[in-house]
Amino acid sequence: QEQLVESGGGLVQPGGSLRLSCAASGFTFSRCTMSWYRQAPGKEREHVASISSTGGTTTYADSVKGRFTISRDNAKNTVYLQMNNLKPEDAAVYYCRAVHVYGNTYWGQGTQVTVSS
Repeated sequence: QEQLVESGGGLVQPGGSLRLSCAASGFTFSRCTMSWYRQAPGKEREHVASISSTGGTTTYADSVKGRFTISRDNAKNTVYLQMNNLKPEDAAVYYCRAVHVYGNTYWGQGTQVTVSS
């Protein structure tokens, strides 16, 4: 059964850091483009960052460029999102998404990130 499980969310003060992880199982992780999305209360889900199957290409939303870094470890079937200099507007539920080269799409259940003093 295909599964994505996010972890690493929590409460952090403004200016702090968190590292999210997303562990994949049940499908060929190394053939997937992986992405992080987020959704704040009352807002639409938005793209945060993506990484190609080999890790050679990354893209970021303008709002997180220079602060967030997406990476992956295909040996561990895991994608990461390192978030630095967090701002209150970064608070949201963060979701992991996998898009297989054949088009299958999988979503995780999300992990909450709260940025507050």
